[in-house]
Amino acid sequence: MSMITVIIPILNEEKTIVNVVRSIEKFKMVNDIIIVDDKSLDRSIELVKELNVRIITSTKLGKGASMRDGLLVAKNDIIIFLDGDIKKYANGFISKIAKPLINGTHDFVKTNFDREAGRVTELVAKPLLSLLFPELAKYSQPLSGIIAGRKKYFEQTTFEDDYGVDIGILIDMHQLGVRMTEVKIGKIEHKMKLWQELSNMSKAVSKAILKRATGLGLNQLETINIIRDQMEFAIKESLLNMKKMIIFDMDNTILLGRFIYDFANLHGFEKELEKIVSKNEDPLVRTKLIAKLMQGKDIGQIIEFVDQMPIVADAIGTINSLKKRGYVVGIISDSYDVVANHIKNKVGADFSLANELEFSKSRATGEVKIPSFFIKNENSKCKCTYCKSNALLTVAEKYSIPISNIISVGDGEADICMLKFSGLGIAFCSDNITLKKISHIEINEKKFKAILNITF
Repeated sequence: MSMITVIIPILNEEKTIVNVVRSIEKFKMVNDIIIVDDKSLDRSIELVKELNVRIITSTKLGKGASMRDGLLVAKNDIIIFLDGDIKKYANGFISKIAKPLINGTHDFVKTNFDREAGRVTELVAKPLLSLLFPELAKYSQPLSGIIAGRKKYFEQTTFEDDYGVDIGILIDMHQLGVRMTEVKIGKIEHKMKLWQELSNMSKAVSKAILKRATGLGLNQLETINIIRDQMEFAIKESLLNMKKMIIFDMDNTILLGRFIYDFANLHGFEKELEKIVSKNEDPLVRTKLIAKLMQGKDIGQIIEFVDQMPIVADAIGTINSLKKRGYVVGIISDSYDVVANHIKNKVGADFSLANELEFSKSRATGEVKIPSFFIKNENSKCKCTYCKSNALLTVAEKYSIPISNIISVGDGEADICMLKFSGLGIAFCSDNITLKKISHIEINEKKFKAILNITF
C-alpha cells in the first residue's frame, strides 16, 4: 500500500488543529503527519505535542515557506497539504484526495468543496486564468489550499511566500505537464479570510499568475495590466460597498490618558481611586464605587477638563477619512457617557456607548447607571458579566452589520473580548500581553494613520 505524508502549515490554530489531526488519524494509509508551525503565539503546539505528529518550526514566515519546509522532511512519495483552520473536514476526505494518486491515474490533485468561491477567485484568479492559462479555467476553486501530489513534482514547483502560493503551484504543475485533476471533498467549515486582507490577496494572486505567463507580446501585457487594474478596482469597490464599522476605545486610545485617573489627580482623590481599583475585581462594583468619587463635580468642570486632555494627533483626520470610505465610526468606553459623547462630537464619530453618570442640577450625584448593553445575555460570546463585547453585539445588530465586518481598536484588559470577537482587532500602543496576543494587528505609535493602510 502506498503510504501518505500529510503536511499542515499552521499559525495560531489552537481552536481547530487538534480536530484536524484527529480526522487524519482515522486513515491507515497516513503514517506521517507533519505540523509546520509559523511561530504561533497561542497554544497550538502545546495541544498537538501529545498527538502522533512531527512538529517543525518554519524557517521563514509565510504559508509557502512552511509548505516547502514540510516537503523537505516528508517521508513518503504521496504528499497531501491541508489547512489547519478547518473546523470540520467531510467524512472520507483523505481517501477522496489520495485515490487518483494511489490508483496511478494522476500526479496532482486540486480540491473543491461546498462553498461559494470568494471575491478574489471570481474577480482576479478566474479572469486571469481564462486569459493566460485557459486550460486551467475549468478548476472551480483555483485558490484552494487543500492539494495533493507526488513529492518529486512538488520539489520542482516554486512556493510563493504570500497568498499566491496555491495558484502558483497549480500553474507550475500545469507547466510541468503532470496529470492533474480536481476532486470534490464535500462540505467543510472553513475560517473565511478577513475582508481587510482581500486587496493584498488580489495583488499576490495576480502577481503569481503574471510571473508565470511567459512569451507574451507587449500589446497583450498592456491588456493584462489594464485588466489587473480593473480587477483591483473591483475588489476595492466591493469593499467600499460593504456595510462596515470601526469602534475605538476612548481612554489611552483616542485620549492620550485615562479620564478618571487624570481627573482624580487634579481633584485629589487618586488614593481613594487606587484603593477601589485594587480591592474590587468585579467591574460592576468597581464602577459603582468610583462614581461616588465624582459626587458634587459639575458638568462644566468635567467638560473643561476633557477639553484640556490631549487626543491622538491624527484622530480627527483619520475618522473623517474612514467615514468617507463608508465606515460607521463609534466609541465604546467603560468611562462615562458625558465624557465619551463629548469626545465623539470632538472627533466626529457617529455614536458613543458608555456608563451613564447621573446628574442633578448639573452636578454629579455619585450614582451611575450601567446600561444593559454591557451586561451578559443569551447572545453573549464570552462569560464576562460586564463586557464591551456585549455592546459590540448591540451596535452590530442596530446597524445590521455583521461583527466580521467590524474593526475594534483598544489598549487594555477591558478591550480583550471586544477585539477578540471583532472581524479585525487592533491593539493600540498596548502593554497588555493578552490583548496583543489575541489581536490581529499591533500599532505601536500614537497615531492612527496605519489604520488607513488596512482599510478601504
